[in-house]
Amino acid sequence: MYKANKGGFFTMTYPSASPRRRSRKHRSNLWTRLIRGLLAAVGVTLACVLVFALLMQWLRPSDTVVRVVNQLIKLAAIFLGVYVMVGRGGDRGLMQGALLGLCYMVIGVGLYAILSGQQLPWTAYLSDIAMGVAGGGISGAIVQGMKNK
Repeated sequence: MYKANKGGFFTMTYPSASPRRRSRKHRSNLWTRLIRGLLAAVGVTLACVLVFALLMQWLRPSDTVVRVVNQLIKLAAIFLGVYVMVGRGGDRGLMQGALLGLCYMVIGVGLYAILSGQQLPWTAYLSDIAMGVAGGGISGAIVQGMKNK
């Protein structure tokens, strides 16, 4: 880039920050946004599960309804977590959303396996994780496509 100095001559200017520094800053920013998105998703999950548990006392839904509502809660939590992580019109929404969905579901599946004591087939765990990755990627693409206010 050229810039005119006091004498009217043009001199070459160089950027002050190296690309490597920018990369580190972006990387730490990605991890910070991922943690914020995960915390938002966990908060939404806890709130929705609490409300649904209260509703279950009065409605007494069947097991099928409980399974469907649990999946919808997970997808809603992933969407809101991706919204917090990527933001409206953010960059790389698909990849970042898939990353958040993967992390959220791995944590959830791991906690379920530890706390429940049940041994489900590994295909059930993999299908839950795949749903989280797909839901996160789709959510990221949707959020990325939203226009800024």
